[in-house]
Amino acid sequence: MSLHFTGLVIGIATFLIIGLFHPIVIKGEYYFGVKIWWVFLISGIISGIASLLIEQILLSTLLAVWSASSFWSIGELFEQRRRVERGWFPARPEGKLFEKK
Repeated sequence: MSLHFTGLVIGIATFLIIGLFHPIVIKGEYYFGVKIWWVFLISGIISGIASLLIEQILLSTLLAVWSASSFWSIGELFEQRRRVERGWFPARPEGKLFEKK
């Protein structure tokens, strides 16, 4: 009996990619607002096209997950703005892009 780890690697990597995008959306909205939505769009398009062009199944799949996460993050960015408006997350003080600590 042989073990095949590709599915497990894809599952773990998918979990990590989604987990990476969560703080990126929160911090991105905090520092730049929703005007960075196009960064996620470009990332999604490039990684989606790359996924179509790469034969290796593991890399192709992970690029597709990255693409889907990028597109999903566009909606989450605007939802994050609503969460900030509701007071669920802190709003960035006006005029301060990065604070020194």
